[in-house]
Amino acid sequence: MKWYQKSIRLPALKRGYHLITDLLTAELPELEGIKVGLAHIFIKHTSASLTINENADFTVRQDFESHFNKMVPENAPYYRHTLEGPDDMPAHIKASLLGSSVSIPITDGAFNLGTWQGIYLGEHRDHATRRWLVVTLQGE
Repeated sequence: MKWYQKSIRLPALKRGYHLITDLLTAELPELEGIKVGLAHIFIKHTSASLTINENADFTVRQDFESHFNKMVPENAPYYRHTLEGPDDMPAHIKASLLGSSVSIPITDGAFNLGTWQGIYLGEHRDHATRRWLVVTLQGE
């Protein structure tokens, strides 16, 4: 069984939901050598998240942003963690709701995602910096 682990630095992206499937595939030539295996992708931040969802219609990304902004509003009077701005605590909550990692099967050298599935970075800060991912691949 082969194991690979790689850190990937994403570009700084604006607030919203961004498909990163193609970027990850391009950064992971090791995928091609795995016939059957598993990819684990972890984000090393508390105000951004990873998720898998529909990748064909751009309005899905807009609806994610609209829904989460309504569900987790900025400037809620009960927030105590406010020193980094009104988007900071909501960003932490959104990241906890969506999660910090995804696991994806690898089949014949590629992510084995459904036809309409893509890997998303949820960027929850207004002025985010570049984000770090740790990708661990295992397989044969």
